[in-house]
Amino acid sequence: MLDMRAVLCNLKSKESIMLNVQYLSMAELQAGMEHIRQAPREEGTLKMIVQRPREDKRDLVDQGELSLEEGLVGDSWKARGSKHTPDGSAALYAQITVMNARCIALLAQSEEHWALAGDQLFVDFDLSDENSPPGTRLAVGSAILEVSAEPHSGCQKFSARFGVEALKFVNSPEGKRLHLRGINTKVIQAGKIQVGDVVKKVHDKSVKYD
Repeated sequence: MLDMRAVLCNLKSKESIMLNVQYLSMAELQAGMEHIRQAPREEGTLKMIVQRPREDKRDLVDQGELSLEEGLVGDSWKARGSKHTPDGSAALYAQITVMNARCIALLAQSEEHWALAGDQLFVDFDLSDENSPPGTRLAVGSAILEVSAEPHSGCQKFSARFGVEALKFVNSPEGKRLHLRGINTKVIQAGKIQVGDVVKKVHDKSVKYD
């Protein structure tokens, strides 16, 4: 059993074997789709916070702080930079990556494996194009995130961790519409967050949430 407060993963192709992640078939994945579709559309719940202080390191925390400059404080987003920016600096649109908790629960099968996905926040909330299009603002604790237009797609690492069928599942037309791999967001209001916080859409963009 892994220490749920400090998850250290090699994050190589062999990690899924080491952590006993059982790959699901496409039929098994499709069987869980309806449950994912039923995620709350207006008010959901923050289920997990994951800090990535350095490459291959995952720390599960009960509380966190979202910063305009650093993203999730204690995370390596800013220091790590991005290959997708001209100067290699961190991509502002991807300060915080958010994944549907129902989807990762299906793929990982055990909560101790959720952090393998590499996202910082896992929420029981509908992240679909229809419900959370680019520009949508989500209040989490006293912070507010804005959904970015840049898609968050599955890659070879994701396939190594959860299986080829899982990658096909999240990158399918329906998977992309529902954003099963997750969404990119940026912090537009700094604040504190903790597991169990309500996640909700900010309909009045002039309103600040505490």
